[in-house]
Order: sequence, then C-alpha cells, then structure tokens
Amino acid sequence: MVNKIDHIGIAVKSIEEALKFYENILGLKSAGIEVVAEQKVRVAFLPTGDSEVELLEATSEDSPVARFIEKNGEGIQHIAYRVDNVEAAISEMKAKGLRMIDEIPRYGAGGAKIAFCHPKSTGGVLVELCQRG
Repeated sequence: MVNKIDHIGIAVKSIEEALKFYENILGLKSAGIEVVAEQKVRVAFLPTGDSEVELLEATSEDSPVARFIEKNGEGIQHIAYRVDNVEAAISEMKAKGLRMIDEIPRYGAGGAKIAFCHPKSTGGVLVELCQRG
C-alpha cells in the first residue's frame, strides 16, 4: 500500500526563521510557501532526494500545529507516506482496526489528498497518508 516516504512534517514557529537553517546550512531550496486555510497553516516544502521536508507554521492559535508546538515545542510533527489511492488506504487501515482521524480524505498542500491516522493506533506517531496527482 505504501510507495515511499512522501515527506516529514516539522512544526516551526516561523517558516522564515526555519528556512535560514534548511536553506543556508543544509543547502535545501524551498519550493515556495503556501497557505492551507483549512488546516490553519502556512507550509514550505523543501525537496530532498525522493521525498521532502515540510515546514508547518500555524496561522491561528487553535491550529493543530499551534497546539503541537505549545505541548511539545518545535520539531517533527508527522510522517507522510505516499499511497496510490488514499480512499482505499483508509478502508484498508480501518479494516485492520486502525483508528483514523480522517475517514474521508481532505485536501492538503499542493492539492494532495490526505488523511491522518490517529497516533494512539500508530505507536504515538502522527501518520499521514498522501496521494499526489
């Protein structure tokens, strides 16, 4: 079902501040910044090999990213796995007893169809299923 790691989401207080490290020190280049209003975040993707680093900045105090930073500080917030068909992946996960946050896919950055698996079913890791194109 999983093709590869699509991206790793990193919660940051400021994308511009975080980019100083990722671009100036690591040499990665941002593909631009996008607002995902539904999720109350700004995102910047930094391609690296076959996957990407996604920087997530909250645009509202009630955003999941803001709550994550308040509880945990900045850092890795989720890991996203690429799937061919997110609806089929959700059905398969549910059939295997996995608890889903999203039982119906929603749209994420770059127009990807996404769904999150609940960390209580994944050993404490927020897992995103991501279908692109």
